[in-house]
Amino acid sequence: MHRLLIPSHPTIAAPALLLSTLVLVSACGAPPSEPVAPSTDAIAYEGARLIIGDGQVIENGTLLVEQDRLVAVGASDAVEVPAGAARVDLSGRTVMPAIIDTHVHLRETRDERVEDLQRKAYYGVGVVLSLGRGVSEMAFQLRDEILPNAARYRTVGRGITAPEPGRTEVPSWITTEEEARAAVQALVPQNVDMVKIWVDDRGGQFDKLSPELYSAVIDEAHQNGLRVTAHVYTLEDAKGLLRAGLDAFAHGIRDMDVDDEVVELFKARPEVVLVPNLPGTGVAVDLSWLSGTIPSDQLEQMQERSVDRPAAQEAFGIQARNLARLSAEGVTIAFGTDGGAGWSPHAEMEDMVLAGMSTADVLVAATGNSAEMLALDDLGTLATGKSADFVVLEANPLDDITNTRRISDVYLRGEAVDRAGLSATWVGP
Repeated sequence: MHRLLIPSHPTIAAPALLLSTLVLVSACGAPPSEPVAPSTDAIAYEGARLIIGDGQVIENGTLLVEQDRLVAVGASDAVEVPAGAARVDLSGRTVMPAIIDTHVHLRETRDERVEDLQRKAYYGVGVVLSLGRGVSEMAFQLRDEILPNAARYRTVGRGITAPEPGRTEVPSWITTEEEARAAVQALVPQNVDMVKIWVDDRGGQFDKLSPELYSAVIDEAHQNGLRVTAHVYTLEDAKGLLRAGLDAFAHGIRDMDVDDEVVELFKARPEVVLVPNLPGTGVAVDLSWLSGTIPSDQLEQMQERSVDRPAAQEAFGIQARNLARLSAEGVTIAFGTDGGAGWSPHAEMEDMVLAGMSTADVLVAATGNSAEMLALDDLGTLATGKSADFVVLEANPLDDITNTRRISDVYLRGEAVDRAGLSATWVGP
């Protein structure tokens, strides 16, 4: 627990007594008493290492929070804490912005979806973007709500793909340019956060979205002020999408190692964002750190299923090499998990480091870059005026990325997430 230091306030005298006291002081020639400090609801979180979210780090910093806002951020000796403010000692801790997960698929009912958002918040996620299932009226209602102890919810609404009979009818199926433009037009009044397209034949099962069709989607979206993100699998499709003006990739390239041509296409479009969504490494891992949110019998089953899988290791290797090269070439990397598990962002960050990205760059991808990708101007970095969404860690993730799992507290909109209460609900006290 953090040490909360709340200064005492002087007792205000009754009016008659105060007046007589002032008269006596004046008669004696004594100097007037100091004025009472004005009351404030500001809270100063002091002494932590601050990972800002844009690559900067302040080793001994202070966050000054008032209601749901960061009103000052900086070195502790440079932040003026107002008289009367509460103080929280975070010496030895590290603070980073709340994580932003730009690729999730949550469960269907309202209660399930709220629980999924709470599980995300428990693990330090402040915002998620649903890329495929957030199509119901309920989903758009959730987008406009502020739920306690829960990440904020955003959605692309109904995504767009070529027909996939027998697989799913949630996306809009299109076969003509007219249908492509109509599908985008249907999303405009919903004010979706992005437009999602799928360009994938699902292992040869279907005819995938053609360049003519995805080009029409991208053009219509841009004419209406919307950006487009794509599920993609092959190198050649990635090249076509870059040429067509795509704004973001919801996956990395998965069929082969990238070549010089696609690197040059990325460099010609420096505003394009890549969300790698790495697959599992295919290596057995220790899952004991999940014990706070998963009942012991379920966790035991998960641990038994965590075994070495050579085929998965090969698939991870392709995407890892592609991520490492594109990141090194200067492509902007953001962050997504392609799942609903609350804990998955921490596994994804570890995998991104294993792939070859620096720990510092991974943290920027998961915070500042993802906020910028979603045009969330008040999130993603620790900066004056932004929402007070931050995670307090017991250890420095710049030393070891798995330290993002050592969460002490999560604050969303200035309020501490009730992690103990949520954990008790899910696994018992």
